Amino acid sequence: MRTVVAKFGGTSLADAQQIRKTGKIILSDPDRRYIVVSAPGKRSSKDSKVTDLLLRCYEAAVKGTDYEQDLQLVQERFREMAEELELDLKISEEIEPLRAYLAETAGAGKDRKCDPYWMETRKAYIVSRGEYLNARLMAAYLDYTFVDPEWCVCFEENGKLNLPMTLRTLGASLRPLKNAVIAGFYGADMKGTIHTFSRGGSDVTGSLAAAAVRADLYENWTDVSGLLAADPRIVDSPKSVRYVSYRELRTLSYMGASVLHTDAVLPVSDLDIPINIRNTDRPEDAGTMIVRKLPSGETKYPIIAVAGRIGMSVIQVEKVMVSDESGFTAVMLDILKNRQLPFEQCLTGIDTVTLVIRSDLLATCKEDLFEEIRSKLDPDFLGLTENLAMIAVIGEKGTESSDANVRVLRSLTEAGILISTINQGAGKLNLLIGVQEEKYEEAVRTIYAAIEEAL
Repeated sequence: MRTVVAKFGGTSLADAQQIRKTGKIILSDPDRRYIVVSAPGKRSSKDSKVTDLLLRCYEAAVKGTDYEQDLQLVQERFREMAEELELDLKISEEIEPLRAYLAETAGAGKDRKCDPYWMETRKAYIVSRGEYLNARLMAAYLDYTFVDPEWCVCFEENGKLNLPMTLRTLGASLRPLKNAVIAGFYGADMKGTIHTFSRGGSDVTGSLAAAAVRADLYENWTDVSGLLAADPRIVDSPKSVRYVSYRELRTLSYMGASVLHTDAVLPVSDLDIPINIRNTDRPEDAGTMIVRKLPSGETKYPIIAVAGRIGMSVIQVEKVMVSDESGFTAVMLDILKNRQLPFEQCLTGIDTVTLVIRSDLLATCKEDLFEEIRSKLDPDFLGLTENLAMIAVIGEKGTESSDANVRVLRSLTEAGILISTINQGAGKLNLLIGVQEEKYEEAVRTIYAAIEEAL
């Protein structure tokens, strides 16, 4: 008998109807032993995600304003689901600890002496209750054991995941159970203080659970039938992707493909556990498989997708014969490191160092950063280009095969789209191209049309 860990996203669990549909999927395969759930998502375009409602409750409490209306919406949402599913789950009692937390947090933002760590952990507890309540509800509906990640997803006090301890503790919690439902998104440190992953972190919990029990497969159920070769909001009817490597998926996720959290790849990839992206509304679709190596007989396409991100800025530092000046680039990177300012790309030339940085991170320190660069490096030229988008043409060895690069760059040139930066690492997993933000969508469509036959 195989062991499958299945994670279901917020759209799969948005209301009682979706939960019934999800339950049918789970029970259709006895190999699906361990289920990881997100908080309920939107039921319609005008609806709110439960996590967003909880975040509003926290923000209102911090400001000392009324949060009860949003809290009532959360309570009513779960009460309706429990009632429609005919479950004897006392939602009002489950909400009371949350209400108490909010009461203790009320007005904290007005206290300048309030400990930021205390505030952050209060926020983590409050926003994690959507996953907690949904897991309780799903476990009751399936008659499975509920597992609270507070006791088995282990964080350090600084909020960093303790991976070795998590794999041991989570494995010890799940393996003795025939079936279980575990809440996604959060865990706790040794003192019992709740910590969360970043948004979408239930994917990470699912990956950790799969690694902890050495699952044969990790299924990630969402509202799309796998990965698409381009953003469907930009490209009409892009092709679906049947197989993707772990490395390609991480690049896709990082570049904005939101189907799977970036950090969800590492725990399972270390153990060669495949990930299957599936659609709750179309369970008959095979979806996309994320693997290390393609199964025998499957075609490996040189390029699998084009993806991108807007909101980028480029800093260019020029100094004659910078390549002969030992440590110049190292000093530049130390300046960023000391400011805890991450960069997306670093390109070097004979006389230049070019850095690509997120504009929102740069905005708060731009003037001070430039002053420090001038002081420590005395550049001949220091320039900034803003409002850029970065586009990645992704495929293992795809960008070194045949004329892929030529086709991509020629297509942009013929479309009159100015290229601001080009970068291709030694691994040649992707070709990264910078364009002006206002040309981003046109550039994506142009590139997709140029590579569609290679997909």
